[in-house]
Amino acid sequence: MTSPAVQTTATTDGAALLDEVEQFHRRFNVFPLDAAYVAVTLWDAHAHLLDCFDSTPRLAFLSPEPGSGKSRALEIVETLVPQPMVAVNASAAALFRAVSGAEGRPTILFDEIDTVFGPKAGDNEELRGFLNAGHRRSGVTYRCVGDGGNQSVQAFPSYAGVAVAGLGSLPDTILTRSVIIRMRRRARNEKVQPFRQRVHTQEGHALRDRLAQWADSVRRLVDGVFPEMPEEVTDRPADVWEPLIAVADAAGGGWPERARAACVELVNAAKADDKGSVGIRLLTDLRDHVLNGIDRLPTVAVLERLHSLDEAPWADMGGKPLDSRGLAKLLREYMTADNRPVTARNIKTGGGVLKGYYAADLADAWARYCPPPPETALLPLPPLPGRSEP
Repeated sequence: MTSPAVQTTATTDGAALLDEVEQFHRRFNVFPLDAAYVAVTLWDAHAHLLDCFDSTPRLAFLSPEPGSGKSRALEIVETLVPQPMVAVNASAAALFRAVSGAEGRPTILFDEIDTVFGPKAGDNEELRGFLNAGHRRSGVTYRCVGDGGNQSVQAFPSYAGVAVAGLGSLPDTILTRSVIIRMRRRARNEKVQPFRQRVHTQEGHALRDRLAQWADSVRRLVDGVFPEMPEEVTDRPADVWEPLIAVADAAGGGWPERARAACVELVNAAKADDKGSVGIRLLTDLRDHVLNGIDRLPTVAVLERLHSLDEAPWADMGGKPLDSRGLAKLLREYMTADNRPVTARNIKTGGGVLKGYYAADLADAWARYCPPPPETALLPLPPLPGRSEP
């Protein structure tokens, strides 16, 4: 954290300026949490200081339904960031050439991102690779340039600020690099000021120019600084939030405290929303709902219990329920404590020997990959009708 000794008039003005930027958002945007206004305001400011950081978080406005204010949020961000480039269905090639062009690095604003990564979208691995690589200042995209046999491999810089808006979700590799704002439709009692582009864009640009001037005045307070993070925020979430908290520390006033509180709140919200990969979801359901209090269970019983979980995907995996082959394929990716793949083993039952799974074989994977178990343990499920269990 920036020490009090280096606080200056510029940092005091910075706190007031960030207050104004936040109020500008509040005039036109309804975010689900106060923490979201803090995060978006800091993201706007960090875009003016991009070269001071090792990474830049993606800003993701996501919602389950249209009409939730995502595009309007992106419009307001557009007025406040340097060199905005609005991209809808832009190709990866167009974006990396824009980022590495002589005109200077744009801030990419990608609306309708669900048309790129949604369930009906095609193969967009190239664009996902660009967005992932551009999270880091060292990120580059390699392309062959030249004609015919006279080609060479060239590295194009990919580092750029990116904000996206869309329905549904995003690939996990982008979500984990993002500050996520879960938008929702305004309630009848939630009012915003109509956004008149010809009038209010100029107001946003005036704030943008002041952000740029302030950023230049505090660059020495931010460049190469690793701010003190909340104790519970580590690893990738810390990488995502470090630039925003560094900006808050440079601004001073109430922003350092507000930034850290917003960081904890939004990181915890993202964890609560995150069901993890299919494998982690399976491991967690096995621990909390299937093998809960049981040391072993035949495969047929494991599958019946998985299929009975109302909010789980196991009863409909691409039109068919998860079967023993699919279960084995998912679990063999994980290792036991003695470094063996998790596989079905023999279980003696009253009716003979069946293949099944042991809690001891899964314990190491549970400890490494699963979120903490619920504070109140669930009682074991009763034996399935007509089946003998150990």
